Amino acid sequence: MPIRTSGLAARTRRLLVIAAVLALAAAGFGVHRAIGGAGRDGDADGGAAAPAAARGPRTGDRIIPAPLSVAAGSGPAFRISERTVVRVGAAGGSGGAEEQAVRVRAVAEQLAEALRRPTGFPLTVEAGAGAAPAGAAEGIRLELDPAMPEETGDEGYRLTADSAAVRIAARTPAGLYRGTQTLRQLLPPQVESRSRVTDGTDWTVASVDIDDHPRYAYRGAMLDVARHFFTPDEVKGYIDRLALYKVNHLHLHLTDDQGWRIAVPARPALTEIGASSEVGGTPGGFYTAADYQEIVRYAQERFLTVVPEIDLPGHSNAVLASYPELDCTRSARPWPYTGIEVGFSTVCPTGDAVFAFTGDVVAELARLTPGPYLHIGGDEVKKLAPADYQEFVRRVSAQVVAAGKIPVGWNQTAAAAGPGGVGLLQYWDANGGHEQEVREAAGRGAKVIMSPAGRTYLDMKYDSSYPLGLRWAGTVDVWSAYSWDPDTLNAALPAGSVVGVEAPLWTETLSSPADLDLMLLPRLPAIAELGWSPKTAHDWERFRQRLAEEGARWEAAGFGYEKRSEVPWPVTAR
Repeated sequence: MPIRTSGLAARTRRLLVIAAVLALAAAGFGVHRAIGGAGRDGDADGGAAAPAAARGPRTGDRIIPAPLSVAAGSGPAFRISERTVVRVGAAGGSGGAEEQAVRVRAVAEQLAEALRRPTGFPLTVEAGAGAAPAGAAEGIRLELDPAMPEETGDEGYRLTADSAAVRIAARTPAGLYRGTQTLRQLLPPQVESRSRVTDGTDWTVASVDIDDHPRYAYRGAMLDVARHFFTPDEVKGYIDRLALYKVNHLHLHLTDDQGWRIAVPARPALTEIGASSEVGGTPGGFYTAADYQEIVRYAQERFLTVVPEIDLPGHSNAVLASYPELDCTRSARPWPYTGIEVGFSTVCPTGDAVFAFTGDVVAELARLTPGPYLHIGGDEVKKLAPADYQEFVRRVSAQVVAAGKIPVGWNQTAAAAGPGGVGLLQYWDANGGHEQEVREAAGRGAKVIMSPAGRTYLDMKYDSSYPLGLRWAGTVDVWSAYSWDPDTLNAALPAGSVVGVEAPLWTETLSSPADLDLMLLPRLPAIAELGWSPKTAHDWERFRQRLAEEGARWEAAGFGYEKRSEVPWPVTAR
């Protein structure tokens, strides 16, 4: 269980004051709002005429993210029934093949469980290669196929459906999992219900052939748990939403001025003191090693890699409150710090004490994190000389490399990026004058994740009147989140240096899972499509039509969302 310093009453009171306009029906995920205001191709009353809810089996051209290739079949649809089973290929003889078979079985069990809840059907999982036994239903088949084209990659898949079966093939279990998310979108939206559906829904899958693989290898979303703390179960709910849209990295912003959220046994004051508060003065919290590892396990089951971030040398007031001897610049503010100003704090940039501290933190995070990345932050450091800053980043990057991880840093770390240093740059500050440094770092071999604040920061308000979020980077409506190209935003970057996109969600003004939902949806699918789908599929008008159908899925799942006017929601949506 996560460690909290007191109960939830204070947070609940603050939520009611800040977000009374949301009229929450329940604590947690599952509220949506109808928001007016002019949107792209829309007016203040909800945009262009909304289509009626689509009828019949969902077709492959309505999937988000848009697949690489979709060909509609001409035959009857496949129908899930009480006789339907989920079949997986038999285990191979080698240890590696056996491990893969276990993972394929786990993917099949997840799919079967997701379908059992709404349908009420048993959907047993059966092992066996080849066709179904005589007289048995073919059902849903998941199978690894190493003969698939190499460009399919680790996450690509092929899905075919006809009246006899749905077949998903991939080179890896990750590809099979991505294919199961497409299958869920091919079913009626009620498939996302957490309880049995009794309205006579016809569980059919249209005849279709889909070949698909992602545009970028890195497709991420960030959650800031430092400004406001979120429990492991709340983070799992966030992961559920990401997995639906084939996001494959969860970046956890674990530390900031307002709180430190991960236990480091060698540095107990970080949680004894630094975890005790959050923005607004409500109780904070932190993750024990077991909490963090449970989040990692849950993400891995959904083929997401956790990227932990320790933001240094700035954004460090919680560190300085816990270990005052690291405050040689006298930048600390009285603890607890509950505001949202940035750029005032910094740890000592030099000396044995600070690097002993960072060494302890890096070692513990590397021990707990199976993924390849460890994010060291590095943004908004306003009180250090450039040489001292770069030396700090260089030293901490070396510690990360020595621990067997790839250092990730915000774009301000570009001068220290390249071989042996920061290997992955997160480009967020498109107006900060760092373009040349990022370009030079890419020339030295660093890779780049695109997170331009004015396009991907999901804590930015939808419009200037929106009650949640900030607007220092402008406002970000759904059109703005979708209508840009990661490869050309910084046109001078060398070809191939952009490896993906990430949508950060900062929580200065977001204190509950319901708040997260309202800012995440419907903008997350826009960023996810930029990361997965081919550039040729990038079409705003078609996207917003597909996005409109997702509202019914979110309502069935109990997810909250903003009913933005730039999206032509069906007239039957609540």
